[in-house]
Amino acid sequence: MWISSDISPDVFFRSLFSNIHVLPSQRQTTPHTPAKHQNVADIKKLKSSGICTIKGIKMCTRKKLCNIRGFSEAKVDKIKEACAKVDTAGFLTALQVSDRRKQVFRLSTGSQELNKLLGGGIESMAITEVFGEFRTGKTQLSHTLCVSAQMPGENGYMGGKVIFLDTEHTFRPDRLRSIADRFNLDQSAVLDNVLYARAYTSEHQYELLDYVAAKFHEEAGVFKLLIIDSVMALFRVDFSGRGELADRQQKLAQLLSRLQKISEEYNVAVFITNQMTADPGATLMFQADPKKPIGGNILAHASTTRIALKKGRGETRIAKIYDSPDLPESEATFAITVGGIADAKD
Repeated sequence: MWISSDISPDVFFRSLFSNIHVLPSQRQTTPHTPAKHQNVADIKKLKSSGICTIKGIKMCTRKKLCNIRGFSEAKVDKIKEACAKVDTAGFLTALQVSDRRKQVFRLSTGSQELNKLLGGGIESMAITEVFGEFRTGKTQLSHTLCVSAQMPGENGYMGGKVIFLDTEHTFRPDRLRSIADRFNLDQSAVLDNVLYARAYTSEHQYELLDYVAAKFHEEAGVFKLLIIDSVMALFRVDFSGRGELADRQQKLAQLLSRLQKISEEYNVAVFITNQMTADPGATLMFQADPKKPIGGNILAHASTTRIALKKGRGETRIAKIYDSPDLPESEATFAITVGGIADAKD
């Protein structure tokens, strides 16, 4: 059904982001099972799976909910029915979506030129992917964002905490100290606001997202950025050859779908780095750069904004908008300094 223009988008979306604790009054119970105990147990199971809000349930398929231990098809149907009673809304007008987009914030990269290229910085409610060869500044940009995300910014942004998922063992706390010094921030406070987790397999990487979602819900509005460096490294290790390519892409699609939902559900920025690989077909087409980002079309379609990085002279690097729904194709030059990412000197 259509939503009339006099309904506030905040009221509409507040119902979607309601805690799943509002569901018990909507549930039916058996005579042998007290409502309180049954609902508390079910809600605990949902939260342990990283599903903490009404919208979180609406984002899950019945198949996924049935995979939760103790959830039968009948129970899942009742949960879905309860969600429908809490949220009876349908479509929004473009004007209402525009009003909702005012909640989106942007995180500074540390370089004014790079910020300008990105329309103000790394966008929330979106996945921003940077890819490039080794030594092009992907990890350095990740570390700089760990610090800049904690600083107040434009349009009333007050700063927040960061979660860093490391798949390549490239995270260095001491790097954050030197970047904090550049912005005259307390080193210990900066490090204390960054939650770090090391992922060892692609399955572990996906499982960590359940903890990420639970943390975002537990400290609502506190966390502003999720970084994965890098998103494809473990998939390249766990899946090999064309025989496992379809399975790899399916698992990758599930991971990226989870990231999209987390970014939208909790209004956080998701920043992922990606590797490159040689493209044998590019040489036949006489392309200047015979390399391409890995992940295929699955990753290309899931990322909101894609940024290609390449080396420049000395410590300078060049960033180019590779794909974006609202940014023009353009380039910017930045530098890697002791204090992180900064503008390149003329």
